[in-house]
Amino acid sequence: MGMLLEGKVSLITGAGQGIGRGIALRFAAEGARVGVLDINAAACEHVMTEITQAGGQAIALPANVTQGGDVRNAVHTLADRFGWPNVLVHNAGVMPSGRIDETGEEEWDRTFAVNVKGAYLTCREMIPMMRQAGGGSIILMASITGVNGLPGLAAYSATKGALISLARAMAIDYAREGIRVNTVSPGTIDSPMLHRFVAEQNDPARTRQAFDDMYPRGQVGTIDEVASVFVFLASDWASFVSGANYAVDGGMSIYSMQPRM
Repeated sequence: MGMLLEGKVSLITGAGQGIGRGIALRFAAEGARVGVLDINAAACEHVMTEITQAGGQAIALPANVTQGGDVRNAVHTLADRFGWPNVLVHNAGVMPSGRIDETGEEEWDRTFAVNVKGAYLTCREMIPMMRQAGGGSIILMASITGVNGLPGLAAYSATKGALISLARAMAIDYAREGIRVNTVSPGTIDSPMLHRFVAEQNDPARTRQAFDDMYPRGQVGTIDEVASVFVFLASDWASFVSGANYAVDGGMSIYSMQPRM
């Protein structure tokens, strides 16, 4: 079997660390040419170097996804380097903790700016190029919190629910142009975002154990387990998959509804 993403030109936002980095590395290993976009320029360069040293093709695209000019420049730079892009992964995101009455207006606005406006800006720039490429795949990083909700994550949950609805609307709008749009909703993943959230709690060890206990297998997911789903959705194997939300949560969604024996 050949590489699943050979010939694809992809843009991955928030690719400097964590799940975004994992997706970028997997895409490159599957043959895609990768635009590594992150607000952290040094992180972009590091991931690009990881990919090129492993024999892949990548370009570092330092940019702020909340700024239209930054996004436009990054997308055009990617196209100039590798040709018309046909895969977009919007993974850039922030995850503040707090219930709604504990969330400041500035924090609320920032969460929506990165998580949702960032999706709008990257999709707006990429879709015309996907038309030129003859179609493409857009994958927005949602979360199981956008479906089920989790305590203490009000703003984050709201943005992820918004992305799921946005993807469904876009899937209908662009279907006749060969552009598929899906979301992936991971459960808790062993990633830097989780590590930061746990470290902010009064009892980090107890918090981490509580996350592991939420899952039928007794532990949270891994970055590579999430990246595998993104590879599938970006590939031609998913040619009839659009408007879907993939729960990548190890069965947590259903497990939480089962009686404990």
